[in-house]
Amino acid sequence: MIIGIDASRATLANKTGTERYAIEVIKSLATHTDANHRLRLYTHRPPAGDWVDSPFVETRVIPLPRLWTHLRLAAEISRHPPDVLFVPAHVLPFICPVPAVVTVHDLGYRHFPQTHTRFQRWYLDATTRRHVRMARHIIADSAATADDLQHFYGAAAQNISVVHLGFSPNIAPIPHPNTVPEKYGISGEYVLYMGTLQPRKNLSRLLAAFKEISAQFPQVSLVLAGGKGWLFNRIQSDIARYNLQSRVILPGFIPEADKFALLSGATVFAFPSLYEGFGLPVLEAMACGTPVLTGNTSSLPEVAGEAALLVNPMDTLAIADGLRQLLTTPALRQSLVERGFRQLANFSWEKTGAQIWNILMQVAA
Repeated sequence: MIIGIDASRATLANKTGTERYAIEVIKSLATHTDANHRLRLYTHRPPAGDWVDSPFVETRVIPLPRLWTHLRLAAEISRHPPDVLFVPAHVLPFICPVPAVVTVHDLGYRHFPQTHTRFQRWYLDATTRRHVRMARHIIADSAATADDLQHFYGAAAQNISVVHLGFSPNIAPIPHPNTVPEKYGISGEYVLYMGTLQPRKNLSRLLAAFKEISAQFPQVSLVLAGGKGWLFNRIQSDIARYNLQSRVILPGFIPEADKFALLSGATVFAFPSLYEGFGLPVLEAMACGTPVLTGNTSSLPEVAGEAALLVNPMDTLAIADGLRQLLTTPALRQSLVERGFRQLANFSWEKTGAQIWNILMQVAA
């Protein structure tokens, strides 16, 4: 049996959420392979960074600069069809002659269309409709996403499986991580956000909330770490409007080697996103022993459980009050850290991969 996987998003060196999901799931699936159950990974570029090392995993690099999925991948699976095609972080080819399983990560564009460009909304809507229509089975990162698929696209409940993401067991609190924050110009206490800097992450309200408490905590900085996304200029404008230039640090994209030290050194991890299909950064912060403030909407309560301070992401004063509580109450921070470690027991990439493997076996059969 051959399980084909679109591995194109997993080959990037700088991995954000969907790329990290793709490579971790592929590595987990590889542990289930044997002489009779092989993975065939399709990509348009040679892999960069960590990759899969198994005699039962074949990587096919089939380059094409544009329309790779719909031309090159479609042609490849037509000529040499696998028993099932799994698309963990991309879209199905227009022509897909084999049974397909696809992961839908979130439908945030339906809830907050203003946080996406017009083209992004059209593209995401069109591809998700095709997934619901064409895929033999859909994997949703959370129950919230599964509900959205049924509500917005009429997907049949029996064709959707909720499979939560995992986190790396190698992530752990890093004691005395001061050299890494100093590398990025960070000194003293800091509230950390980490992720792409884009409207859906609700950074304008986070900045307004930080402005609300900034006089009370003159020793605390706000660090917005991540690559520049759509409408990044609005974030810069908000920083200037609130006169926070000396209090907000923008270190840019943080490589994997520094990421967990930066998380470990933060006093609070603030993730008041408007909408998340899962919210992997919440788990990573918990694994680093950092107390988390996050939103009470979409999948975030599902992921955080009782191990984070949940606030209304649309309410700036609620975000400010949550930050104030965490910065002034060491006992609350410690309680959330302890609950966070317990919450992590519910998630692992091994568990994610095992669930997806079972789905792929059922579809291939």
